[in-house]
Amino acid sequence: MPGLTAPSDYSQDPPRHPSLKINSKDPFNAEPTREALISSYVTPVDFFYKRNHGPIPIVDDPEGYRVSIGGLVEKSVELSMDELRKLPKYNVTATLQCAGNRRTAMSKTRTVKGVGWDIAAVGNATWGGAKLCDVLEIIGIPKLSAISSLGGKHVEFTSVDKCKEEKGGPYKASIPLRLATNPGADVLLAYEMNGEVLNRDHGYPLRVIVPGVIGARSVKWLDRINIIKDECQGFFMQKDYKMFPPSVDWDNIDWSTRRPQMDFPVQCAICSLEDANVINQGKITVAGYAVSGGGRGIERVDISVDGGMNWIEAQRYQKDTSYVADDDHYADKWAWVLFKAVVDAPENAEVIAKAVDTAANVQPETVEAIWNLRGILNTSWHRVRVQKASHIVKSNL
Repeated sequence: MPGLTAPSDYSQDPPRHPSLKINSKDPFNAEPTREALISSYVTPVDFFYKRNHGPIPIVDDPEGYRVSIGGLVEKSVELSMDELRKLPKYNVTATLQCAGNRRTAMSKTRTVKGVGWDIAAVGNATWGGAKLCDVLEIIGIPKLSAISSLGGKHVEFTSVDKCKEEKGGPYKASIPLRLATNPGADVLLAYEMNGEVLNRDHGYPLRVIVPGVIGARSVKWLDRINIIKDECQGFFMQKDYKMFPPSVDWDNIDWSTRRPQMDFPVQCAICSLEDANVINQGKITVAGYAVSGGGRGIERVDISVDGGMNWIEAQRYQKDTSYVADDDHYADKWAWVLFKAVVDAPENAEVIAKAVDTAANVQPETVEAIWNLRGILNTSWHRVRVQKASHIVKSNL
């Protein structure tokens, strides 16, 4: 593509914040510390998790950059950044979450394949850009369409990013056309993050944001948008990011039996404590994040300090919970909530958090029930073991 190239190695990757926990170097995949993750409602760009499949593309001619839009439509177009900026701009606060978030805990049950994420492969940002439904109107697809005039039912996003899983080809993914053309779904072609121009790690100059859906569908470094008849046939749609039962392993897997994962389930995690934290007598603060996909908000977060025998409800915080009457939803319906509860320090016990969303979906109690060979969507109760300082006995040896 003019203006945007994919390097053949990692020597030109951008610098990153030194506090990030690096889970793989080449390609670069990293997450912030638990404490940094919940330090603010909107995640700073430096602390937003980095998920990559290859070297970071380089924009060598911003003025020459174009995104092509076509496929099963009567006309195709190429749009520059200036033309995209002339469309109505929307700011949408939305949480992105890698489907592999909390994979490390799933591997403790049985080893799974994939980047070893802790609980911070998630972040909440305010994305700025044009709504995809407005862009699709330019090529003759009206809002709230489920099919194009030539039979297209899905929208495929193709990146400049090259990855080994695609045998050196570009990363790509798709979403249903009915989602892409729905103004209330807030699907963006984003060129800003937290009020600033996207940086290279997060898709400069243009990326897709699909709120409420696993991060794998929010394609970065956008090259092409095509209207297609069937779902994208790329690796990450057909051979990855699908939810299998615990009985399926690499010997009996049949990828065609499952649909590509879209919405992420209800999720929460404790970020104020680490496993094996030593705490003093008195009170402790149990704080973290909770989020659900599909625009479902969080109804409550429950906390237990005795392994799940008794529960209390945590306080919840969301920056913008104003009601928008014309859209019939809360303004930050795509965003996480932060939660906090101050509780009596337990005696060498499990501290547990579980969330319930507005559709009354609740996190599963155990990871064993949702174990899958790719380690995606670990939304089991989040458990942290702590012990009181009075129970630590120093050895004289």
